[in-house]
Amino acid sequence: MGHVLPFERPVVELVSRVRELRELAADDARLMSELKRLEDKAARVAREVFASLTPIQKVQLSRHPNRPYTQDYIVRLFDDFVELHGDRRFAEDASLIAGLASYHGRSVAIVGHQKGRSTKENVTRNFGMPNPEGYRKAIRLYELANRFGLPVITFIDTPGAFPGIEAEERGQSEAIGASLEVMSGLGVPIVTTVIGEGGSGGALALGVANRVMVLEFAYYSVISPEGCAAILWKDGSLAAEAAERLRITAPQLLELGCVDWVVEEPPGGAHQDHDDAARRLDRSLYEALVSLDGMDEDELREDRYQRFRRLGSFVA
Repeated sequence: MGHVLPFERPVVELVSRVRELRELAADDARLMSELKRLEDKAARVAREVFASLTPIQKVQLSRHPNRPYTQDYIVRLFDDFVELHGDRRFAEDASLIAGLASYHGRSVAIVGHQKGRSTKENVTRNFGMPNPEGYRKAIRLYELANRFGLPVITFIDTPGAFPGIEAEERGQSEAIGASLEVMSGLGVPIVTTVIGEGGSGGALALGVANRVMVLEFAYYSVISPEGCAAILWKDGSLAAEAAERLRITAPQLLELGCVDWVVEEPPGGAHQDHDDAARRLDRSLYEALVSLDGMDEDELREDRYQRFRRLGSFVA
């Protein structure tokens, strides 16, 4: 079963049985009724178990090593993807994927954080934490999309921008700030999805969008729970309490208006069925993109501006 979190074990065991039975049912139609019964049971148990998850448990799910990453969604959702490399200033940054593709017959630009599966790949991908050249590569794609009138689709999945000395020397904060500025001024539709971790400005550099979606067990926050606990209480072990107070889970983000809608994940989480997770995201992504059709450049910029102006408003 690979990496299994303690609280998800009952669900994982059922999902594994469903997967095995599905393979058998492909050759024997008599097993279809039993497969349907087991699928319903797995979905019911998943709803019961996951309905009572704490915020820190949802954060753990968002970091699950088997969870689909940007590349997994690109393969399943887009056609003719052509990856573009480098920022034309310093270097290529493998922690951020950028390129052009076709989506439902429409040319789009794609930018997304990318983590690794193995230790070696994680080192190459820098654990999904971009350096300044990663954000400058993103800016290059944003400007290219704007020049040719292509919608921009971004995928957020990072604990944050890389905080190393070398990144600071090359202007990490300036690169993130420039990304925010360029995104805010684009005259094309922008749709963002938080597919895993959404940490700090490293995430927001891909998140200045007209429509922002979040997967059911992803999170989006100004800081990680561990970082928050270390700053506030000088004790990273209090991450669970920090996660509770930060209000970073999908339903809380929707309530606060930080995201526009929540994309439901397959029973047991997106890591249990990458194909189903992609199908569910596809429906919401297409709907979000279609909702922006008909807006001209000024209307798209104004729509984006008003979306972010509404954040933080409240009635006393």
